[in-house]
Amino acid sequence: MDAFYASVEQRDNPSYRGKPLVVGGSPNQRGVVAAASYEARKFGIHSAMPSITAFAKCPGLIFVKPRFDVYREISAAIHAIFKRYTDLVEGVALDEAYLDVTENKQNIPHASTIARHIKTAIFQETQLTATAGVSINKFLAKMASGQNKPNGLTVILPEQAIAFVEQLAIEKFHGIGSVTAVKMHSLGIHTGADLKGRSLTELTHHFGKAGNYYYKIARAEDDRPVEANRVRKSIGAETSFAQDLNDVGQSYKNSTRLPKLLSNG
Repeated sequence: MDAFYASVEQRDNPSYRGKPLVVGGSPNQRGVVAAASYEARKFGIHSAMPSITAFAKCPGLIFVKPRFDVYREISAAIHAIFKRYTDLVEGVALDEAYLDVTENKQNIPHASTIARHIKTAIFQETQLTATAGVSINKFLAKMASGQNKPNGLTVILPEQAIAFVEQLAIEKFHGIGSVTAVKMHSLGIHTGADLKGRSLTELTHHFGKAGNYYYKIARAEDDRPVEANRVRKSIGAETSFAQDLNDVGQSYKNSTRLPKLLSNG
């Protein structure tokens, strides 16, 4: 989905449309940006940025509190659209999912056609836009989905896969974060072609088990299946406090969020 939380707020409040907007906490209370509209992104604002930093970049920025109940309801409706085509749907977040349409319920021969149908249905039924990436595995599909936002559709054909990966800047790779990218740069790895030139032994030496993943994606290989019933293996939460705290016990006292998460097992 395109700027999902922010787009929902702009859909539901016409006065927000066309304006820089973020969903997140107030800059006066050390909030954090959960999502930024495309108008806000033009100012260099992005998710996980402190709200006070976002406000400094754009003094006219609109701050909206998140409505996760609404986002979950819309996400469920979108997943229902997916299920019209395949039951192999792996949700990554409320606004993102992988679909395996190798065999699909409507016997449509081309995945790009299915993607167009899904995009149209999402817009007609939710008035929101989605960007799709189509390819032969999860890594390439994810990379394709980031090529033509918003409201885009990018297809990476099998014969295009190697060339696409080789020209890709290393910091654009899904699964390579900013810290790892800096380390790769220090090793002279700047593009997919550079990464492909390194041996499995070298990559595992520098990056441990992740080296095997990097070795494969540099060759456009990804054998991970779409897991419709993926088991959650971890859960995380963070809390921003009004003032800096130096005592762990005080942080527990000031946070109601962590105990609630723990009580859910």
